[in-house]
Amino acid sequence: MSELIWLIPLIPFLGFIFNGLTRGHVPKSVHALVGSGVVLVAFLLSINVYLEVLNLRSAEQNASIVVHLFDWFSVGKLQVALSFLVDPLSALMLLIITGVGFLIHLYSCSYMANDEGFGKFFAYLNLFIFFMTILVLGSNYLVMFIGWEGVGLCSYLLIGFWFKNNSYVAAAKKAFVMNRIGDLGFLIALYFILETFGSLEYAIVFEQAAGLPVGSSTLLIITLLLFVAATGKSAQVPLFTWLPDAMAGPTPVSALIHAATMVTAGVYMIVRSNILFVLAPTTMDIMAIIGLVTAFVAAFIALTQNDIKKVLAYSTVSQLGYMFLGLGIGAFTGAFFHVLTHAFFKALLFLGAGSVIHAMHDEQDMRKMGGLRKALPVTFATMLIGTIAISGIPPLAGFFSKDEILAHAFAYNPLVWGVGLLTALFTAFYMFRLLYLTFFGSFRGTQEQKEQLHESPWQMSLPLIILAFLSIVGGFINVPEALGGHHWLAAFLAPVIDASSAHTTPLALNHSTEYILMATSSLGAIAMAVYAYSTYVTKRGIPLEDGKQVGGLYRLSYNKFYFDEFYRAIIDKPLNRLSIVFYRYVDKLAIDGFVNGIGQFFVTTGKGLRQLQNGQVGFYLMMMVISVIVILLYGVYSI
Repeated sequence: MSELIWLIPLIPFLGFIFNGLTRGHVPKSVHALVGSGVVLVAFLLSINVYLEVLNLRSAEQNASIVVHLFDWFSVGKLQVALSFLVDPLSALMLLIITGVGFLIHLYSCSYMANDEGFGKFFAYLNLFIFFMTILVLGSNYLVMFIGWEGVGLCSYLLIGFWFKNNSYVAAAKKAFVMNRIGDLGFLIALYFILETFGSLEYAIVFEQAAGLPVGSSTLLIITLLLFVAATGKSAQVPLFTWLPDAMAGPTPVSALIHAATMVTAGVYMIVRSNILFVLAPTTMDIMAIIGLVTAFVAAFIALTQNDIKKVLAYSTVSQLGYMFLGLGIGAFTGAFFHVLTHAFFKALLFLGAGSVIHAMHDEQDMRKMGGLRKALPVTFATMLIGTIAISGIPPLAGFFSKDEILAHAFAYNPLVWGVGLLTALFTAFYMFRLLYLTFFGSFRGTQEQKEQLHESPWQMSLPLIILAFLSIVGGFINVPEALGGHHWLAAFLAPVIDASSAHTTPLALNHSTEYILMATSSLGAIAMAVYAYSTYVTKRGIPLEDGKQVGGLYRLSYNKFYFDEFYRAIIDKPLNRLSIVFYRYVDKLAIDGFVNGIGQFFVTTGKGLRQLQNGQVGFYLMMMVISVIVILLYGVYSI
C-alpha cells in the first residue's frame, strides 16, 4: 500500500480541479459528492497506510518507508527528490487530516448549502487537504515547505471567502502577512540546514545532527528559525492575533484549518525535527516559556469574550500554547497526544458552535442566546462532551493528554506546572461559561429567532456525534502506567521520537505524585464548572454591554491585552506614515517625475519639430535654399 501513497494527496487535488473548473456548471449536489468523496477515499487509503505501519511496528520491523516518486531538481551537489515518508508520525497525521477533514466536508454540505460560492468553497477545502497531506508526507524540508506555504494560501482564500465584507478581507490579509513572518524564518532555516548538512532530507540531516554536541551554535540558529516559523503558523505569542480574526471565515473553515490541522503544523514540524531541538536546550527553554505565556494569555482573554467563535478561537491559541509547552519541556509524545485529542474535541466544539449559529440565523453573541438545549438536544449533548473533554475532566480525551503535559511540567519545574494548572482552570471556566450562556437559562434572542429554532440536519449532526465519540475514547490510546495503561502512543511513535532519548530526561514521578496531580487538576476543573454554573445559571449572570464592566483585569482581558492596539501603534501607523513619505517623495516625485519627465521631453520636442511641417510651399523652398547654402559653406570651409 505504501507504494500508492501518492494517491492520498493526488485524489483531493483532482477534487479541487473538478470543483474549481465546474463551479456554476453542475448542481451543488455534485460538488458536495465529489468534494466529500475524494476526502473519504483519501481517508480509506490513510487507514490502509496506518495498518501497514502498525503491522510493521508489531513485528518490530523498520516502520519508516521512503517512497521515491521522482528526482525533482539538481543544483551542483544538491539533489532534491519528490519523495514521501511513511512512518508512525505521518500515518497518524494522515488519519487526522483526512478523517476529521471528511467529517467537516460532510458538515459543509448542509452548512454552506445556500451559499452562492458552494463549488468554490469545496474546491478550496480539497486544495487545503492536498497541501496538508503534502506537508506531513514529505521526506525532506523542501517538500514540507511546499505544503507549509500551500496551507497558508488556502487559509487566506478561506478566511476571506466572503470577500464582499471588507473586515473579512482584512482578516485574511492579516493572517497571510503574519504567516509570512514565520515563513521567512523557515526559508532562512532551510539555507542553514543545507549549508550545515549538505542535504534537506530528514534521514541525512538527523543522522548528521546526532553527532553534533549539545548546545551547538549552528543548531541553536536553525532551531530558533524553525521555532519562528512554528510561532507564525501555530499562533504563538507574539504572532497569534491573526487566529482569532480568522474566525471571519465560514465555521467549517474554523474547524478544519484553525482547530484540527493547519495550526498544528508547527507542532508536527517540531516533533518531526525533535533530534535538532533536544540538542539545542536554549531553544527548548524559549519554546517552553513562549508556550506557557501563550497558553495563559489566550485563556485569560477567553474569560470575557462574548462571541462564541472568538471564545473557541482563543481557546485554540491557549491549547496550542499547551502543546508548545510540552515540546519545550521535552514531552514530545505528550504534545503530539494533545494534537490528536484537540483535533477531536475542538473540531467538535467549532462545528457545534456552527450548529448554534445556524439555528440562530448567524447570531454569534452568546448574550443573545440561552435556553437552547431543548431546541438543539444533539448539539447540546455533543458540545457538553466537548466541553468536558477540553476542560480535562476524566475520563474524556482531554484529561489524559493535558495531564501528561502537566506531569512533565511538574517534573520540569513546579512553578511552570502551577501556571499550567491555572491556565487549565481558566479553560474549564470559560468553556462552561460558553455552555451555560448558550444552552441554559431563558432565551434572550428575538421572538422570530425563537420561533425558528431547530436542530441541524443529519449532515451536520452526524459529524458532531462521531467527534463526540472520539472525544470520549480518544484519550485511551495513551493511558499512563499510573492508571494501568502502557503508553501505547509513546511506544508507537518510538522510532520517530526515541532517537532523541539519549539527550532528554524521562518522566520520573512516582505514582502517588501523579495521582495527586491528576486529582488536583480534575477537581479544580470540576470546581470551575460549578462556579460557572453558580454565576451564569443560578444567579443568571449575563455579561453587560461592551465597555460597561468595571475592573482593570476585566478590561485587560476583554480588550485582549491591547495587542492589536499595540501593533497598530508601533508597526501599522509608522509603516503607513513611511509609506506615505515614500509614495509622495520617492514614488511620485522621484520615480514618476523621472519617467514622466522623459516622456514630457519627447512630447515637447515633438511639438517643436511639428511646427516645421506647416504645409506652406514657400517655407519649404526657403528651408531648401538655406540647406543648400549651409552645405556649400560646409564644403568651402572644410577644404
